[in-house]
Amino acid sequence: MQIKVQPMGVYQTNCYIVTLDGKDFIIDPGVDATSWVEQNVTNPVAILNTHGHFDHVWSNAELQKKLNIPLYTPEGDAILLSQSSWMPDLPPSVPDVKVKPDEEFDFDGVKVKFRHFPGHCPGCSTIEIGDAMFSGDFIFERSIGRTDFPYSSPQDMKNSLEKFKKLDYDKTVYPGHGGTTTIKQEQQYADYWIGNL
Repeated sequence: MQIKVQPMGVYQTNCYIVTLDGKDFIIDPGVDATSWVEQNVTNPVAILNTHGHFDHVWSNAELQKKLNIPLYTPEGDAILLSQSSWMPDLPPSVPDVKVKPDEEFDFDGVKVKFRHFPGHCPGCSTIEIGDAMFSGDFIFERSIGRTDFPYSSPQDMKNSLEKFKKLDYDKTVYPGHGGTTTIKQEQQYADYWIGNL
């Protein structure tokens, strides 16, 4: 599996291209991501959103059209793709697939697992492909997503962290901002964050 990453826009939001078995998956194409994505894919099969915040979904519609591939977005955040009250200039996009909580997909043998961790926003999810977890704005290296935005919920985040603590395996975590970490590494801090929410 090959993973390419490029921070996009003023918030340096990580856009990932995951290549496995000759298939390219585009995760969180943010502001001005289109040209970088086009230059780095050979067989794109899907756009995957970890959640619906503008800095992660800005180039959704442009890439859907240019690459003619489907968009998968957690169903709880689908509304955020076209109704962003705090980012009115967001180019609207419509998911081809509204992903249900903890739903898994099989792309001709490549399994893609969405794991629902709401709190930062209603649909907030991680995406697991192979030995990698793309955590969006749920978990970062020694940090978690903010819960003071519209549609955020500190209680949902607490519940999500409890769920995260119970994962009984380890993978490399590729967050929406910043560098990589691991599931086991961040599980150590879950109780701290739960106690401070």
